[in-house]
Amino acid sequence: MSFLDLQQVRCGMLEFFITEPDLGFYTSIPKTAVWTLEEKYKFMGKRSKTLQGANLELQEIEPLTQNQLKAFESDKHMVLHGVAGTGKTFIGCYFAFDDMIKGDFDKLVLIRSAVPTRDIGFLPGSEKEKASVYEEPYKDICIELFQRGDAYQILKTKGLVHFMTTSFIRGVTLRNATIIIDECQNMSFHELDSIITRVGEGCRVIFCGDFRQADLHKNGLRDFIRVLKATEMFDVVDFAVNDIVRSKFVKNYIVAKDQLGL
Repeated sequence: MSFLDLQQVRCGMLEFFITEPDLGFYTSIPKTAVWTLEEKYKFMGKRSKTLQGANLELQEIEPLTQNQLKAFESDKHMVLHGVAGTGKTFIGCYFAFDDMIKGDFDKLVLIRSAVPTRDIGFLPGSEKEKASVYEEPYKDICIELFQRGDAYQILKTKGLVHFMTTSFIRGVTLRNATIIIDECQNMSFHELDSIITRVGEGCRVIFCGDFRQADLHKNGLRDFIRVLKATEMFDVVDFAVNDIVRSKFVKNYIVAKDQLGL
């Protein structure tokens, strides 16, 4: 077994061989060994995988927290919700590109509501130009995942990534795609219902958001989540403060905010 085969390691009782190229030996880890999350991945060398349709190299990433690991191990549709900075959208996009490389899906469809956090007034330009304001987070994610500043534009040009707002979802059927519905705490039950009823054959759906930021009773999110759970098609992963990976600064801020009850 090669060093890179260790990417297949999962949770629980492990048994594998570790190859050390420089020293020219291997050693076995007994099946009875129980590893912590950090120990399970400390031998894993990062590598890249080619997304053929765009000739881009996807950097392989690994879960940094237990809840991220839960998401990595799911093969179902998912609801990823929790505090800011926990990597919900980032790992959702990684799953999409990784599955495209495996040949499971043809494209990534990103959907979000064009609702700002405050009134920013009139935005000039066409509808497409106005919507581009909301694509900035995905440009940054693609830069990090592919280590290229123009990765997002290449993916869009090649038809591998599609971005759309909830304003233009009606009448569309989405097929053979990973569909990420981002910032869904800003959506109403009607918007979410309109999106999920657009899903055709061969799709995986991932909802991302922090439902604690929303009025669940007012916008109907609570009922929507109940419906998703009742289908038994979704894994729900709750990200907490301990899952924050963006920065220590963000983590300290959110901890202080929670302690003050704000």
